[in-house]
This record gives sequence, structure tokens and C-alpha cells, in this order.
Amino acid sequence: YKAQGVVEDVTNRIVDHIRPGPYRLDWDSLMTSMDIIETFEENCCVMRYTTAGQLWNIIAPREFVDFSYTTSYEDGLLTCGISLDYGEVRPNFVRGFNHPCGWFCVPLKDSPGHSLLTGYIQTELRGMLPQSAVDTAMSSTLVNFYSDLKKALKT
Repeated sequence: YKAQGVVEDVTNRIVDHIRPGPYRLDWDSLMTSMDIIETFEENCCVMRYTTAGQLWNIIAPREFVDFSYTTSYEDGLLTCGISLDYGEVRPNFVRGFNHPCGWFCVPLKDSPGHSLLTGYIQTELRGMLPQSAVDTAMSSTLVNFYSDLKKALKT
């Protein structure tokens, strides 16, 4: 999946809200928990997070364990990740898997204070799910992601 939109803020502040850390749980309505399991350096960690059930719980809550890295990219920032096989799955969750994913955030040259945020998401939710349910859930999740992020940045 690819998601792209203009966000009214500077790249550093936007990416601070997206990457693993204190802001993410405050605004991302899909995430229900996040723990940083191991930190390798300031912008590099392994995190475990859970997501809420979707589509009236047709898609059960999921758990992911991801390696995450954030770095400078051209004039902006890139935060990327990939899932790891790590530890036991918590009860009441299905372990999802993220293939290489990333969010690129670059400033708009013609509009200072605005940034272009582009996400490439390759999530395998796993479990016995019809692809149409996954596509529906992903599209609404990505729309809500941008909406929730924009609200969080205004506070």
C-alpha cells in the first residue's frame, strides 16, 4: 500500500510523532500498546506493539515486533522498519508481519511549514482473512492515520 499526503508542519516534528517513542500512542487510534524492547542507538530500536481489532473485530487484534530505524533522507527524514521473529505471541493476538516499510517526509519547497509524507506499507496480517477485508481495513486505517496525525500536530 502507498499513502501520500501533505501535512502542515516541519519534517522533524512529523517524524517524531510517527517513529517509536512517546508521541505515537497518544494519537494513533489503531495502536493499543507499544514497548521498546531494545535500543541500539538514538534512532534505532526493536519495538513490540499491538493494534486494535478492526471491521467489528472480523480482523482480530494484532501484535508486531519490528526493527525500526530513522535517518536523514535528502532534505527530510525516513523512518523505516521490518518485522522480526522475536519471542512468544501474547495471548489474544495474531502475530502480523511487516515486510520492509517506510515513511518518507520531505519539506515542500514552495510551501514552508508543510511537508509531503509518503508511506509504503507491506503488512501481512496473517490469519484466515479475505483479501477484501484486509484492503478495506487498510484503506480506512491509512485515512485515519493522516487524520489523527494532523489533529495531534495541531495541539
